[in-house]
Amino acid sequence: MKCIIVDDEPLARRAMEFLIDESSGLELAGQFPDAVSAGNFMKNTDVDLVFLDIKMPGINGLEFAKTIPEKTLVVFTTAFAEYALDSYEVDAIDYLVKPVEKEKFDRAVTKALSYRKLFDSMDASDGIETLSKEYMYVKSERRYYKIMFSELLYIEGLKDYVILHLPDKKIITRKNLKTIYDILPGELFLRVNKSYIVNTEKIDSFYNNDIFIGRAEIPIGHSYRDNVFSRLLSGVE
Repeated sequence: MKCIIVDDEPLARRAMEFLIDESSGLELAGQFPDAVSAGNFMKNTDVDLVFLDIKMPGINGLEFAKTIPEKTLVVFTTAFAEYALDSYEVDAIDYLVKPVEKEKFDRAVTKALSYRKLFDSMDASDGIETLSKEYMYVKSERRYYKIMFSELLYIEGLKDYVILHLPDKKIITRKNLKTIYDILPGELFLRVNKSYIVNTEKIDSFYNNDIFIGRAEIPIGHSYRDNVFSRLLSGVE
């Protein structure tokens, strides 16, 4: 998978370069000190994954991420943990705090590789085909999958696509998150930030900032928090 580094700090770029060189699934196509030079490179070169700093002079990482092609994946790398929630507003697949730990880097790369495989398997006609109170049929990879709402853990939005997370697999299809949220049974599903919808019956635990479903840690968006807590704590004495 072809990747680039965008970071204004030379030492941070060198550290990321070392991690990428150690990863068998990645090919480093370039590294850039600012968004403008990275953007010019991407006009002529296809890039699968961008390791992107947030706080940079000129165009910051959050602004630049909004201009990146829809099938190019973004992993933010920054020294500022408080930007984590903002990263989900621009459909980043992961968020790494500097200094980046190898274990967390490897986990982000594994996720990126699996998502790249999902994107590559997509067909132009993919989408939601039929819907009932208990299930929906989703066309993905030229097949029709019957998705029982009771089995769906959570749904992740990436621009004009959604990834349906089930206990034993992930399914990607062409649909934006708002559209799919509007057709889901409202008594079961809850939108918790710009990029995630969760099945409330699958929540293992939650606290002020995050919801946990299995191994997934899903942040609660600032503008969604009151509604999320009201919904989850309704009826709790």
